[in-house]
Amino acid sequence: MFQRRCQMLRNVLTCTILDDYQNKAVNLANWSSLNPHVKIRSLTQRIPIEGSLVEAVKDDDILVIMRERTLFDASLLSKLPNLKLLVTSGMRNAAIDLDYANNHGITVCGTNSLSEPAIEHTWALILGIARHVAQENQALRSNGPWQSTIGVGLSGKQLGVIGLGKIGGQVAKIGQAFGMKVVAWSPNLTKAQADAQGVTLAPSKDALLESSDFITIHLVLGDRSRNLIAGDDFKKMRPSAYLINTARAPIVNELDLIRALQDNRIAGAALDVFNVEPLPFNHPFRTLPNVLTTPHLGYVTEENYRVYFGEAVENIHAFINNSPIRLLTQKIEPGLTL
Repeated sequence: MFQRRCQMLRNVLTCTILDDYQNKAVNLANWSSLNPHVKIRSLTQRIPIEGSLVEAVKDDDILVIMRERTLFDASLLSKLPNLKLLVTSGMRNAAIDLDYANNHGITVCGTNSLSEPAIEHTWALILGIARHVAQENQALRSNGPWQSTIGVGLSGKQLGVIGLGKIGGQVAKIGQAFGMKVVAWSPNLTKAQADAQGVTLAPSKDALLESSDFITIHLVLGDRSRNLIAGDDFKKMRPSAYLINTARAPIVNELDLIRALQDNRIAGAALDVFNVEPLPFNHPFRTLPNVLTTPHLGYVTEENYRVYFGEAVENIHAFINNSPIRLLTQKIEPGLTL
């Protein structure tokens, strides 16, 4: 069926994997199962300028993209006349204009995603900033001072979790294992939901900010969560408090956070997500001494990549057989040619 469907469409389909920074995608899934009817290539460098990206992929039938590394808005999609299948890692990608895709015959499919990597990375950041791991490692490697900082313990401290969903709930559970008092808040969180997790419901966002030693964000980005922490929110936080964000950068107002860190209104921030990625070379987050940064590694594990790219291959097979799976758009009617 797969071979016959390919022959009906055209002899060879072209597929590009975008933003494969580590050049690992082709080794983590059975792309050869698409041979000889689908030609695969991988681009390891991000192409930030729309015109350059269009030139690079304008002839492709299929694109496989990684999360929200590249914006696929209506302007870009309108310049890709051959594109019929767009596969994204994860089942949610705010960087894709799904309405445009759906109205112009572009099928968009997603993949499953593991939550454990983001949970684990959140705790890597919490522990890293609490014990100044990066700073002490750099001092040791450069023959600097032996023990130049004093860390902050977790036991007995309060962990404020903003968003107690699948990831936030597990982050909270680990906090309890460290002996922390855990409180949680989100716009829709109820006492019953917090009780079910063994977590105290904060009466308000302000109450959580005012009383927590570590504040970690685990919300989906949307109209209500954008700039959720901004302005005077940083004045409500304790001077000894740390902010951790592994969710989405625009949930926190970036300029207000930078000012709070520069003025030492809070002790520090540990960040894995940024408004512009990759982070510009001259960005303050690269040099502020009270910031721990990682380049959006929360989901970057071999296990997660095997899910992403393995299911991307499955999505391509299913689409060519006219039975698309894991749809983020409505099913496109049969008879379309690539």
